[in-house]
Amino acid sequence: MAKVVADISVSLDGFVTGPDPGPGQGLGRGGEGLHTWALDGDAIDRAVLSETTDATGAVIMGRALFDIVDGPGGWSDDMGYGADLAAQPPVLVVTRTPPAEVRLADRFTFVVDGLASAVDKAIALADDRDVVIMGGGTTVRGAIDAGLVDEVRLHLAPVLLGGGTRLFEGAVPRNLRQVHVRVSGHATHLTYRVD
Repeated sequence: MAKVVADISVSLDGFVTGPDPGPGQGLGRGGEGLHTWALDGDAIDRAVLSETTDATGAVIMGRALFDIVDGPGGWSDDMGYGADLAAQPPVLVVTRTPPAEVRLADRFTFVVDGLASAVDKAIALADDRDVVIMGGGTTVRGAIDAGLVDEVRLHLAPVLLGGGTRLFEGAVPRNLRQVHVRVSGHATHLTYRVD
């Protein structure tokens, strides 16, 4: 049975972007350090990335993240889901208004009837593999708050951003149970079950 996983990189001070994120600066000012583990990581980081990518049957993201990955400098044949592994699982984008044009049209499906519907659709597509909610922060937090997530994977990057998009600001209180920790030179990879 498919497991729904919220998977996101976060700074030590709780941000998933630096200040002023947007197209051309997807991780905000100074936010590049959040993904060092995925782009320039060591053997442990590569193993985490490879295992996660291989286990993914479908991906969910919000519209703001979609605008970044489908924009210039976003995903390509060489860089995509799983960083340079460039996997191409089905990607569902939660939005009220699908864009008029999509650069990578064959990779994305737009879901206009909410996050819960996107999770249901992704489970149907995942073929008993993981459904990964990869971001942005509002989408990940919303899925956790709505009780749609079975597992939370945080890639804790050793950076202090001092501002940006907070992951858990205003989150619904919830108990998590730590089930796995892997430490590399670029991140501490934490896995929690949602109780």
